Amino acid sequence: MNRRTLLIELLGVGAAAPALAARARPRAAAARSDVLAGEASGALSSALPFEPLPGPMPLPGDGRTAAQQRELYGRIALDDRLVLPEGYRSDLLLSWGEPLADGRFGFNNDYLAFTPLGDGRALLTVNFEYISPRPWAEGYAEVTGTTLPFEELRQALAPRGGRVDASALAADDPLREPLLAVATAAMADLGIGVAEIARDADGAWRAAPGRYDRRITGLSGLQNPEQRLRCSGPAAAVFRRRRRLGYDDGLGDRVIGSFANCAGGQTPWGTVLSAEENFQSQVVERVYADGSSPPPAERPFRFDGSRLDGLGNPFGLAGNKYGWMVELDPRRPEQPAVKHSWLGRFRHEAVAVQARAGLPLVVFSGCDRHGGHLYRFVSEQLVRDPADPANSRLLERGRLEAAVFDADGTGRWVALAPETPLAPLRPSHYERFELSQPTLLPHRDRRQPGAEALASDTEVAAYLKRHRRLADLYPGSGEERQGAILIDAHLAANAVGATAAARPEDTDIDPRNGDLLIAFTAGGSDGEGRADPEIFRGPRGEASWPYGWVMRLQDGLQRGDASGFRWRMVATGGTPWQGGMGFAMPDNLAIDRAGNVWMVTDRSSGSSLDMFGNNACWLFPASGPRAGEALLFATGPMECELCGPCFDLEESTLFLAVQHPGEIHGTRQRGGEEFQAHTLEDRDGGRFEQLRQVPLGSNWPSPVPGRPPRPGVVAIRRRDGRPLL
Repeated sequence: MNRRTLLIELLGVGAAAPALAARARPRAAAARSDVLAGEASGALSSALPFEPLPGPMPLPGDGRTAAQQRELYGRIALDDRLVLPEGYRSDLLLSWGEPLADGRFGFNNDYLAFTPLGDGRALLTVNFEYISPRPWAEGYAEVTGTTLPFEELRQALAPRGGRVDASALAADDPLREPLLAVATAAMADLGIGVAEIARDADGAWRAAPGRYDRRITGLSGLQNPEQRLRCSGPAAAVFRRRRRLGYDDGLGDRVIGSFANCAGGQTPWGTVLSAEENFQSQVVERVYADGSSPPPAERPFRFDGSRLDGLGNPFGLAGNKYGWMVELDPRRPEQPAVKHSWLGRFRHEAVAVQARAGLPLVVFSGCDRHGGHLYRFVSEQLVRDPADPANSRLLERGRLEAAVFDADGTGRWVALAPETPLAPLRPSHYERFELSQPTLLPHRDRRQPGAEALASDTEVAAYLKRHRRLADLYPGSGEERQGAILIDAHLAANAVGATAAARPEDTDIDPRNGDLLIAFTAGGSDGEGRADPEIFRGPRGEASWPYGWVMRLQDGLQRGDASGFRWRMVATGGTPWQGGMGFAMPDNLAIDRAGNVWMVTDRSSGSSLDMFGNNACWLFPASGPRAGEALLFATGPMECELCGPCFDLEESTLFLAVQHPGEIHGTRQRGGEEFQAHTLEDRDGGRFEQLRQVPLGSNWPSPVPGRPPRPGVVAIRRRDGRPLL
């Protein structure tokens, strides 16, 4: 039966659809019971402390026969809830709108960091990344107890195409008041939060407001200069200079707020690093050769009901001050957060810190864009004691390098320094794979900000006759020149030949051996950049592979090779019949003390990857008969992304952020659903059709239809109180 026939059959029994879901779930449970009675399930239960969830498609290691797979997966229904294995429970810890310090718990919580305080108390640091306009607007009044003029603003902007340069509005323009109200509220829901939590008598973590609670928003410091963030490293010299090609915000080296805070990491000395990722949605990304930013007018405010962008425009924010790695000490709320410019300005999605006594401090980070790069910072001075809080100063002097991957599994680091020669990848490299990809380089007219695309090798050769080193692209000297390079890190890395990567979204250090694990979310193109198909290839050599990989990298610096490394792919996304492991688009990673890798996925709702169902949390055991397999541990509510996995000290609790539930369809109403047909393959290679019932929108964390969804953080633990694994 083809998909069209299957859907026609479905439409004929549409009135019975709710009953379909009721029948589908017991059938799935029965199929699991059948397997549990057999030999395969016995091996599974003896090897793992939980039975992996079945998920939306057959997996090679699920222990089911082909007939059982077809029976289980023929008709399924997705759930608008956080689904866990039997024996586990989740508790909502914090959610959007709850009071936090002098503000509120923000929207679209992402990265989480656990900091113990002792005596059953701890701090949870949380990133708030961006605004999903539909669920944010639908839930704002209920969550905050106030209203905003959403519809008034949308209608007023409609004749202007949904956007406006707020700086060009007259003081008495009637558009100013609703625009500023919405923009200010949105910025209040972004940034970073620190929340105190405590264990209750049952061993569960609960919110416990205390003196460490803190909020850094997108506008911190706008009204109170004492709340402004500090900038360290060479970019500070760029911000302080009086003569510049571009815009001057008048703040010198101080910065208003932080936003687009996505992934992050913790240092061995107890601070937290928060990564500013898709800042280009809110401020101008491109810069001039001297590192200065074009005026905010180039990124106008936009609100059309489906997008809320350009939030920096109404407040005159300089784009070159965003896209950094932010360090804060959650135990010192009075201490200003710092943007460390030696770590580079790009779309940071990840950070991993390696501190060993007698060696330089090393920080790895990735740029989450098609064709983004993997970076390594190496401190100028050596680490004495990895736990010494003074190590933060090591982030203020060093060198930033970008990775060049070779197809033989080796690689090298190239410094983003003035003396580094230019060696960009040519368009002909992609033509060998029947792909068209221009070379994106800093504009050859150095009075122009941003990049230009060179479509042929001839154009690239002409470019290199005029510009031979990074010093030729960035004028000035000393810290100002180095600062301009760091501010323009992505294009500078393109120019020196760094490998165009497949959206590196997370980096984590394996505690057993010091290896770096990297989640590459998707290989392909966004029309501007493209992953190098020589390195990022599908299981059968596909030049574009949208399902992602996990890589293991052995950095040479810890082994006496300052500039080299070795790499290999250790997990590949995609369906099993395509050669993948059953997941799609790996995002955040966490590694427990035993070396087990926990991974969450970021599959966009409504995309061509619908076959993979809701975003999920997967476990890769480090040992035992299932070592290296992808085991499904949790699936999220509708249209959400699971983010920021981290553990408490005992590893008895897994904290997860549930981000943007209902992002596409907003609030789920009673009966709101659609039906999908997917062609799957069983373990014997036999094709069969799956009929899938899919709720539209979300009500999470409420189970009641009509309630607006809210992002939030959950604490997951075993019901018997034992460690997770």
